[in-house]
Amino acid sequence: MSEALLEIKDLSIRYTTDKVISRAVNSINLKIDKGEVLGLVGETGAGKTTTALSILGLLPRYTSETEGEIRFKGHKLVGASEKQLRNIRGSQISMIFQDPMTSLNPVFKVGRQIGDVLKFHNKTMSQIEVGQKVDEILQMVGIPPSRKEEYPHQFSGGMKQRVMIAIAIACRPDLLIADEPTTALDVTIQAQVIKMMRSLQKELQSSIILITHDLGIVANLCDKVAIMYAGEIVESGTLEDIFAQDRGHHPYTLGLFGSLPNIKEKRSRLTPIRGLTPHPSELPEGCHFHPRCPQCMEICKTGRTPDRTVQNGHEIRCHLFSAGGRQP
Repeated sequence: MSEALLEIKDLSIRYTTDKVISRAVNSINLKIDKGEVLGLVGETGAGKTTTALSILGLLPRYTSETEGEIRFKGHKLVGASEKQLRNIRGSQISMIFQDPMTSLNPVFKVGRQIGDVLKFHNKTMSQIEVGQKVDEILQMVGIPPSRKEEYPHQFSGGMKQRVMIAIAIACRPDLLIADEPTTALDVTIQAQVIKMMRSLQKELQSSIILITHDLGIVANLCDKVAIMYAGEIVESGTLEDIFAQDRGHHPYTLGLFGSLPNIKEKRSRLTPIRGLTPHPSELPEGCHFHPRCPQCMEICKTGRTPDRTVQNGHEIRCHLFSAGGRQP
């Protein structure tokens, strides 16, 4: 088998502030191959963005501690120097940040902000070549090149997001990390952005990590899915593995699907997951989901939750599927 584009092994991340330790990510494993789209799904506070920032080496230096291994094209990213990471950021790995309103510089024209990325990673490009490339990139994301002379405040929310995507794909990266790329957009614009990302992914042959809580977007864009809860990957597999109703699933995954409206059923109200996600500094013993789990057993309240491969790479981290437990 060929080497994975990105591989994460036993990654754990802790934040320490005012002597309070927050365990944001706890021994997660992920792998993404060239051209794949991975959906990283979970509630707010699950550790999704922290995982993404660790790949790019953007975690706060003095308040965070990272253990484990992140390999990109076989090269270690954890422990890499700032110079090495700066050469990778933007050129080989890019990120679309969650809020385009605050991610764009309000005092620079959007054409300059795209051009700065090109000039940083292509020192020999002339100003004319940079301008031509900026026009080409803006056309790719559906923005008229003439608008490169405008400032961010002159764009709508959806167009700002397109500018962010233009900056991210400027150097045709191998891996694109999209952190909630449609959160602040209305449903119509969301569909346009997702359609554009799917088209660009096919054209550029890039891999994508899509961070979201929207299972509808995952169904439209992703090849693989990882469900994250309280800093752990509780279930992962192909899109079919996660969405197939006739297969066994982690109780948290079932809870996420149960919280969605179904146009085929008439119901007076949705079925939310009871309780709240625990704070990373106050994670419960045993399975982190057990205080909210409708199928909680005594064994779930203590000890380490087992890992089990169910079938063809479909993994569920739950005692229900461990040796002696209920089979899927």
